[in-house]
Amino acid sequence: MKASDIFIKALEAEEVEYIFGIPGEENLDILNSLKDSPIKLILTRHEQAAGFMAATYGRLTGKAGVSLATLGPGATNFVTAAAYAQLGAMPMMMITGQKPIKSSKQGRFQIVDVVDMMRPITKYTRQIQGADSIPAHVRESFRVAEDERPGATHLELPEDIASDHSNMPIIPKSSFRRPIAEAKAISEAVKMIESATRPVILIGAGANRKRTHKMLQLLVEKTGIHFFSTQMGKGVVDERNPLFLGTAALSDNDFLHRAIARADLIINIGHDVVEKPPFFMENGSVKVIHVNYVTAPIDPVYYPQLGVIGDIANSIWQLSEHITPQSNWDFSYFISVRKKLKEHLLEGIDDPRFPMYPQRLVADIRKAVPESGIIALDNGVYKIWFARNYKAYQPNTVLLDNALATMGAGLPSAMTASLIYPDKKVVAICGDGGFMMNSQELETAVRLKLNLVVIILRDNAYGMIKWKQANMGFEDFGLDYGNPDFVEYARSYGAYGYRIAASDELVPLMETCFSTPGVHVIEVAMDYSENDRILNHEIKALSQALPNGM
Repeated sequence: MKASDIFIKALEAEEVEYIFGIPGEENLDILNSLKDSPIKLILTRHEQAAGFMAATYGRLTGKAGVSLATLGPGATNFVTAAAYAQLGAMPMMMITGQKPIKSSKQGRFQIVDVVDMMRPITKYTRQIQGADSIPAHVRESFRVAEDERPGATHLELPEDIASDHSNMPIIPKSSFRRPIAEAKAISEAVKMIESATRPVILIGAGANRKRTHKMLQLLVEKTGIHFFSTQMGKGVVDERNPLFLGTAALSDNDFLHRAIARADLIINIGHDVVEKPPFFMENGSVKVIHVNYVTAPIDPVYYPQLGVIGDIANSIWQLSEHITPQSNWDFSYFISVRKKLKEHLLEGIDDPRFPMYPQRLVADIRKAVPESGIIALDNGVYKIWFARNYKAYQPNTVLLDNALATMGAGLPSAMTASLIYPDKKVVAICGDGGFMMNSQELETAVRLKLNLVVIILRDNAYGMIKWKQANMGFEDFGLDYGNPDFVEYARSYGAYGYRIAASDELVPLMETCFSTPGVHVIEVAMDYSENDRILNHEIKALSQALPNGM
């Protein structure tokens, strides 16, 4: 069998549904082999977007998404997407082409060492040097990408190897079960929790990768222990739950940080070091139980006293089975903090001013999006507002990147969600800066006949950096730009384009878009002038006014 046919058969054995990417001359054998495969080629307009789409596929399904590019500039365009998947723990496999390696008459034209380039930002990277090794390389690439902690892998298939032949059989997927935490660790964790006075549960990114929400819901309901989440842990447990304390969206001084500071035990489920720590273990001031698939990397601010290592869902179930709620648990301070935070988050949700204020924007989008709807956030200051103010009702219904935190991923991520879940309402929320980094993918979305709403938040500047610039005492300089007419821009791709002129127009327009098939782009002018007042000074003053003696 031809090597490229073997490669595609190996992908089929891995149950690959889509390959996202842009083929080049060095991929033509793969492209020809793909022609008669059930695997669908999703042709994008930029390799970076293809990588973002593959990574998001991995995030939503737990199976490695696959992306394809040629050598040289095609491969280098994968670098940001590789880092996005690697830091965000999203399983993804990248395939790149290369010039012939047995004999080449083209010198160094377009040749860079892609394998070495990918080494620091992937879990596994190899050049395939013989057709016989293809089945093993593909199987290993998927195994490594999907194994805990998930991430990016890469295979380079040179042109002459792709056209070679082999009789090597495909290696089938192997089934396995993850190890579970030992009984002694569970017993010690139960003792620590039962002997605590103010325990609290932290839900991190690792808990959002697998189907842990039922077990976590059970643990919360049985114990009555309050919980909070990191940004990438949003939605694992319904955030309308009265025990939900909030999302760690700011670095310090928020109401939530005051609650965390009062805890004497943190049950840290799915901790991932890529996210900014929502608490610090300075001077051993708080005890921590680390519940995760793998042991905790130790640093000056995180050194848990106990590790419960194994399948997270099983560990949570075991804890729920053995734990007994205690009469000496005191959650009064947490209740007080939650009440004050709830009052604070109501501020501005009906603000009629236009351009829109962030609080009103978040409240209106939450009002318009159904429970199972998915929002995909690009990166900008609005991400903080959504992390704090937007309640997630189900796992992976708020797709944000708090790991690499790259701009440009919001639209491709939403496109993947719409592709996988065609019956769900999907919204991409992008700043004007991030949107323009991959705006060409509107054509891809239209061509795929996706049902998608894209909200562009226009402030004509790199707003997050302007906010930081002002906070750090620098003069306003170098961060403003112009924008195209987004309505006409959308229509030029065959999408619907809208521009609202008043805050009251957003919800009814979104409802119209949801009921009309196609890609809908809505331009919303934003006013971030109160970021500093609300996210810095007001929160600090209000949270510090909370009683300390409770």
